[in-house]
Order: sequence, then structure tokens, then C-alpha cells
Amino acid sequence: METPENKLQQALQRFAVRKGLASASSLRFRAALIDMDGTLYDSMGHHTLAWHKMISDLGIEADRNRFYLFEGMTGKATVNLLFREYLHRDATDEEVAELYHRKTVYFNEMTPVKPMLGAAQLLTTLSDAGVTCVLVTGSGQRSLIDRLERDFPGIFKPELMITSADVEHGKPDPEPYLKAMQRAGVTAAEAMVVENAPLGVRAGAQSGAFTFGLTTGPVPVSALADEGADIVLPSMQALADLAPQLPLAGK
Repeated sequence: METPENKLQQALQRFAVRKGLASASSLRFRAALIDMDGTLYDSMGHHTLAWHKMISDLGIEADRNRFYLFEGMTGKATVNLLFREYLHRDATDEEVAELYHRKTVYFNEMTPVKPMLGAAQLLTTLSDAGVTCVLVTGSGQRSLIDRLERDFPGIFKPELMITSADVEHGKPDPEPYLKAMQRAGVTAAEAMVVENAPLGVRAGAQSGAFTFGLTTGPVPVSALADEGADIVLPSMQALADLAPQLPLAGK
């Protein structure tokens, strides 16, 4: 039976070939570009409920699970997607601001979310190996962003955070990950992306980085694989357990 370690080595070998390298042994990941919701924090259930409550306020019936598929988009892009689908127009800037604020209020009223199991273990492995960690999130939600230093001390420097305020085109556009590479001073061959949403996986794959897809919600494995994930794993813990097998900068 094929083991996770074997699957990882095969994925690394395919990536190395795409990058024009002789073998996976030539790879060295110097930066990890990491999504926040559903990867660092077990927050997607809260987000989908908050979005669902917000859109229900407008008298619109929508399947709550659909919001898992929108993960990674900026708040403005999500509001506009909903307006185009249900109201057949773009939202005004005032509507975007008011509705995203309402969604944020709903999120903050819920029980505080917990860090994802395996997240601290993964970040410790990366940091100990000298890998630069960059936050790459479509969110502008300060309630979680401001918790990063408390929950993962010393890992994410303020200048190494790409949020919705830093990009013109959010995920699935690769711009957030390309900007993250620029800030970390690495090439795509030296970067690994950690994502749990189809749109985020697409952005990571199109940036040229090695892209992990994590099935931390109801999104099926096929949805992440179809968007270009180099390997799909069942959890953040699974990635943390495999991390010592990765070609990290300091090894």
C-alpha cells in the first residue's frame, strides 16, 4: 500500500521536473506561504454561518455549504459574487462595507475559534529549519489576524502578512502568493503553499509554488486536486507529521 511518505516524494519529484531540476533532492523550500482560515484556525464553520446569516438578512436563500467554495476570496469579491448571482448587479462600495461589517459582527459574536490541530507543530518544524513563514489570507478580519502572535509567537512578522488590504486581485488570482514570494525573497521553486480551499489552491498552483491541499472541511479531495494541488492531505496534522520529510532550507 502506498504510504503518505511515498506520495509526498512522488509529488516532490513531479514538481522538481516541472521546475527543470534533476530530482526532488535538488529542492529546498525557503518559504512557506500559509492560508489562515481552515488551516491555522478551525474557523470555516463560523465563517460560513456568518456569511449565511448575512445573506439571509437580505431575504436570499442560499446553501450554507456553498460558502466553503468561496473561501479565499476577499470580502468585497464575495459580496459582489452574491449580488451578481442573486440580485444581478454589483454591490456599491457602501453596500460592500456595510454587509462585510455585518458578517464580521456575526463572526465575532460566536464562540472564539481554536487553532487547527497540527498548526503549531508544523510552524515549529518550519521555523526551526529556518523557513520564512508568510501569512496569505483573503480575510481582513482582525479578530483572527490579531491573535496570530499570541497563538503562534514569533512566527508571522507583520511585514510578512498578505491580507485583503495588500492586493488588488484576491484568490483565485495568484497575486497574493506572488506578493508573498516577493516579500520572502524567494522564487516559486523555493516556496510551498498550504491551502484548504479550491480557490486558494488554484491561486497557489498558478503562482508556481508547490501546493498542499488540505481537506479540513466538506470540500472533496477531487475539488482540490482539480485546481492543481500537488498533493492532497486529510488534515493539518497530516501535513505536520510529514513536515520532517520535506526539503526545508535548513536541512
